[in-house]
Amino acid sequence: METKMFCMQCEQTAGGKACTNAGVCGKSANTARLQDELTGALITAVRNGAVMSDKRLLEALFATLTNVNFDDAALEKLIADVGQPGYDMAQVSDADEDTRSLKTLLLLGVRGVAAYAYHSLVLGRDVAEICEYIRKALSAIGEDGYGLNELLPLVMECGKVNFTALELLDQANTETFGQPAPVTVSRTIEPGPFIVISGHDLHDLKLLLEQTEGKGVSVYTHGEMLPAHAYPELKKYAHLKGNLGTAWQNQQREFDGVPAAFLFTTNCLMPPKAGYADRVFTTATVGYPGLVHIGENKDFSQVIAKAIELGGFRESQGGGTFTTGFGHNAVLSVADTVIGAVKSGVIRHFFLVGGCDGAKPGRNYYTDFVKQTPNDTVILTLACGKFRFNDLDLGSIGGLPRVLDMGQCNDAYSAVKVALALADAFGCGVNDLPLTLVLSWYEQKAVSILLSLLYLGIKNILLGPSLPAFVSPNVLNYLVENFGIAPVSTPVQDLARILGK
Repeated sequence: METKMFCMQCEQTAGGKACTNAGVCGKSANTARLQDELTGALITAVRNGAVMSDKRLLEALFATLTNVNFDDAALEKLIADVGQPGYDMAQVSDADEDTRSLKTLLLLGVRGVAAYAYHSLVLGRDVAEICEYIRKALSAIGEDGYGLNELLPLVMECGKVNFTALELLDQANTETFGQPAPVTVSRTIEPGPFIVISGHDLHDLKLLLEQTEGKGVSVYTHGEMLPAHAYPELKKYAHLKGNLGTAWQNQQREFDGVPAAFLFTTNCLMPPKAGYADRVFTTATVGYPGLVHIGENKDFSQVIAKAIELGGFRESQGGGTFTTGFGHNAVLSVADTVIGAVKSGVIRHFFLVGGCDGAKPGRNYYTDFVKQTPNDTVILTLACGKFRFNDLDLGSIGGLPRVLDMGQCNDAYSAVKVALALADAFGCGVNDLPLTLVLSWYEQKAVSILLSLLYLGIKNILLGPSLPAFVSPNVLNYLVENFGIAPVSTPVQDLARILGK
């Protein structure tokens, strides 16, 4: 059978090996080819010392992430902007399996770093040092003579640099939008015109709120935008009403026929169905053929006009609530209470259960795991994986809800801050805490976060629902031997092993 493409960058890759005909994500073989050409052009550019702004570098890399840009014309323009003959990415896929594994791990990690650095850049932060590392890593990917000894240190450095990127983004978000605080978010959609905003970019949400103020148009979040309600400078807008839907992979069902405009700001776009394609808009690095793209002027008037034209629902829809906003500042403000609850035995164990969600069978593991956790345990969660269980009422413990939503995927930084603070309070290492990480992954930002956790020396992480196809047996053995990474099994077995039953 003819191989039209070779892509193994997401968890849902075909057959657990690689997409070779069309992407499971919905991208065509031609789009995959253009993304490879763009990546190759960036590699050639940095190796040739070509002048390229940090903004162009980050935008181009961000466009190659899963579920970001399906627009071939936009990718061709990015390739032309880079203006370099492309390094042939087949040299990576055709390399021996360990070299391919490490180069792919490095590339996917760098793409995740680029995404987080991009959000900081948008908020005016200096990302020069981060981009310097990205250039070094890209150059190494294009070095045909590199093997394990040269690539492994760069992979581990990627985790360090990504942690810096997460820290910078946390500072940028909190300095711009205020410290997030716990908040209850309505899931009821009120009558009248409304816009649903998805993705991760809080800056785009702020601009949309400013432009819709006083126009009779409500704004609802979707997916990874849910935590935006916790930021004071965003929730002060009365027309930021609530949240529609759940995780990204359910959007085709949840958006179909809804009389609203939809704005995608970053990754998590799925090919829109005919029932709502006429009302989907993209901005920043997101693109899809046939959709209206809002450029750098960030004039959302077309989005607003479409929402007004559609008119919204005539009667309230849905119901219920979500709770979010338990970032590191909020949790550490009650650290004494938490520490006291651990010392007294009220809290026996912490679980960080979160990460990317997806559609492949097996992800019900995370719902079942959380449901089966004992009542004297606390579940920290973040990213869109939380939608598997964040509507469950598991009660409270030590004055806190048992399920604490810490925010977006980048708020893995918050979880690390809390873990480090607890370790300091108990005078032990993070790996000695009653804490277990049970992570789900889907795309490249999850890869960069995992590398950051490894850089911090965090061990015995459970990873699922399947292990990455791009990790060779030898690289996997290294991760197992040095960090104790293990695949998830069943909730009953994993809980019994963790809690010593």
